[in-house]
Amino acid sequence: MSEATVTIRMYNPGFGDCFLVTVADDGATWRMLVDCGVHSHGRARVGDVPRKIGDVVDAVIGQLTAESADGMPRIDVVAATHRHSDHVSGFADDAWAAVEVGQVWVPFVEDERDPDAIGLRQGLTAAATALQGLVEQAAAGRPVESLGRSMALAMDFAVNSGPNLAAATRLVDGGFKGGADHHDVRFLPRREAAANRVELPVEGAVVHVLGPSRDPEDLKRMDPPAAVHWLEEAAAENGRDDEFDIFDRMYEVPRDEVSARIPIQLVRARNAMRLGGLALDEEALLRAASVLERSVNNTSLFFVLDVRGTRFVFVGDSQQGAWEHVLGDPESRALVTGAAFYKVGHHGSHNATPKPVAHELVHAGGVAMVPVGTVKAWQDSIPKSEILEALHESGANVIRADDPATGAAAVGGDGDLDVEVGPDGLWSEVRFRVP
Repeated sequence: MSEATVTIRMYNPGFGDCFLVTVADDGATWRMLVDCGVHSHGRARVGDVPRKIGDVVDAVIGQLTAESADGMPRIDVVAATHRHSDHVSGFADDAWAAVEVGQVWVPFVEDERDPDAIGLRQGLTAAATALQGLVEQAAAGRPVESLGRSMALAMDFAVNSGPNLAAATRLVDGGFKGGADHHDVRFLPRREAAANRVELPVEGAVVHVLGPSRDPEDLKRMDPPAAVHWLEEAAAENGRDDEFDIFDRMYEVPRDEVSARIPIQLVRARNAMRLGGLALDEEALLRAASVLERSVNNTSLFFVLDVRGTRFVFVGDSQQGAWEHVLGDPESRALVTGAAFYKVGHHGSHNATPKPVAHELVHAGGVAMVPVGTVKAWQDSIPKSEILEALHESGANVIRADDPATGAAAVGGDGDLDVEVGPDGLWSEVRFRVP
């Protein structure tokens, strides 16, 4: 068996994710792109000029073209971990129409035919739309920024959590070269456990898809838990107006039976639509938008690439509920601890890398990559210093997208790692050699 290499290139769009993964040995090569997006207020800067997401798209496609024997850009899998624009906005770029794609992987919640997904997806979309409308109502034609920091953040969260239709259409409806007939869309994880173990063409390489969970109890566990109750309390304060009931009382669900009979996502969507009286309460809207943000994060694809026993962990923006699902299963927990590589979740935020296992995720000499850029509102809290310290204490090499040279210079290890940084910090790349 020939030596295999795993090359992970982290692009730097700013506050966003874009990773190109290449697994190869003498017999085969497999490539995956994990996300491509940036937050509208967090673009990386080259000198005084903000980097366009199109520049990152062009760089990815240029790399695929350069690695192609016939000059045709190809990729085996495009994985969009979740619908947030800082992960998928780049897929709206028409340049992708020239790229041949084998498969597209997206969370099961985006499957319009999946009964487990319908309520959740509709609830997320309805809540995002309602929150945008409430902020616009409060602005009354003025710039949202004029309403203050909390309102501006609430709008950012709401827009980021919307369906991102242009990107979604390309991913799900065949917007790559050849159209829908030329690539397979997989909504993951599947109900059948065996379908979530994907064999790759490189000998000894497999992907284990561990999340998101399909259990509603997992999806609704968000950190901090107290914030979950806010929408319900707000709805109770608003009360009901019997004059406008449009359904017969026979269809009414008693209050004490709601939790047992109605999916929690629909309850949240209902509550979000009742917030008209709170449109001028900026802190209340921000709390609602934060709950929505965490809900979407917990729908992230969570998977482990295993190449002959060397493991590479990708978690999207998974937060408390998603991690509890993975860590609660002994086999899954074993896959995500002691790995060679960890894509740090949610740009290093406090609720996306569980503190109890932060020291266990990466083995000494491994690599943790942090896709982070500056957003003024979070510059003092993301990435969370305690998370980075825990990774350092475990012996991991930490490479930040916004300062790749420092992380690359610190890489030591046992000689099985090669690190390179691209021009103007556009990307940083680590190559692992696997026997």
